[in-house]
Amino acid sequence: MKKAWKGYVSASLILKITIALVLGVTAGLIFGEDMSVLTPLGDLLMNLLTFLILPLILFTLMAGVNQTKLSQLGRMGGKTFIYYIATSAIAITVGIFVASIFDPGTGMSLNTEETFDAPENPGVVSVLLSIVPDNIVTAFSEFNLLGIIFTALVFGIAISYLRSTEEFHETGELLYKVISGMSEATLVIMKAILQYLPVGIFAIVANTVGSQGMETLLSLGSVVLVLYVGIAVQIALYVLIMLAFKISPKKFFAQARTPMITAFVTQSSSGTLPLTLNAAKNLGVSKSLYGFSLPLGSTINMDGAAIRIAVSAVFAANVIGQPLTIAEMLTVVLVGTLASIGTAGVPGAGLVMIATVFAQLGLPMEAVALLTAIDALVGMGATALNVTGDLVGTAIIDKTERDKEESVPSV
Repeated sequence: MKKAWKGYVSASLILKITIALVLGVTAGLIFGEDMSVLTPLGDLLMNLLTFLILPLILFTLMAGVNQTKLSQLGRMGGKTFIYYIATSAIAITVGIFVASIFDPGTGMSLNTEETFDAPENPGVVSVLLSIVPDNIVTAFSEFNLLGIIFTALVFGIAISYLRSTEEFHETGELLYKVISGMSEATLVIMKAILQYLPVGIFAIVANTVGSQGMETLLSLGSVVLVLYVGIAVQIALYVLIMLAFKISPKKFFAQARTPMITAFVTQSSSGTLPLTLNAAKNLGVSKSLYGFSLPLGSTINMDGAAIRIAVSAVFAANVIGQPLTIAEMLTVVLVGTLASIGTAGVPGAGLVMIATVFAQLGLPMEAVALLTAIDALVGMGATALNVTGDLVGTAIIDKTERDKEESVPSV
């Protein structure tokens, strides 16, 4: 038994995850809804990952702030936000382009008895205001990622200031050592959780496949197919961008594949955040950058969801026999980009974004109800792309910062 455990621990993580995926799909297809008995095992994985998010963001970002200049931090923040907005718009454009070629939904009829009550879209202003929490404890307890990022930045900057003063230098250094130590301790816990990851992935996949079945996939297969084609195109664009910035895609995906697969299975960008941060660390990205770019990206950067919005809009328009005009396609790009920010942190954010765009274009909400049947299937691919986009952006921005440092002549 001890030998078997040592063999399991020493085996490649990606091999263990791959086996878990294959076994999960097989079990789900064979036993169907009976696989719901494994739900607690999947829930345990999500609890373990969620458990780590707060300390990872807090300690990593506070330590990262103390390893860089504030001017550099501000520059990286500006680049990150611009990248996220730009790639979201590109992703929606890709989704519209691919969906316009395949025309999903053509020839289908809409069941008007289906209803969907769209949750309220909080809007961009509300999300921006939530960045500054009125209560730190509430921000932590309600898992307000933007509020937690703000708190970590503020206290990280304060500690950096203490370290720079003569009066409080020792106090600042002590706090920095404690934070750095807690950051490293969190990574040790992360390594332990990685050993359970394949078990949790097996449980989630088996349960998802068992509950969805093949009937759902076949009934709306065109939408699922188009979405995954769009995702493939977007990933190809990521590769081209990385090559343009002289980043090795092979090296990148060797580290990114674990969070990508986990995001695919769990359908949670924030839940996968500990693995995404770990991947960035292994890629050699600056801690001061990935400490805030990845938590921020898991909240507002949703390239996968953006493609999902575009495909869903084209699908709904085709179902009612009114294909989107050029003007309406541009509206999808604009509204969809804003919606991807405005729905940050909202449960079921993908469907909220779709409902927001549908309301703007006058598309039937019954189509949203129809799309909920394949919510899990499309959500898996969309979430994986969300996480990939965050990591690609972080790697690119880190490369530009390193290039800038190398171009500055030493004195």
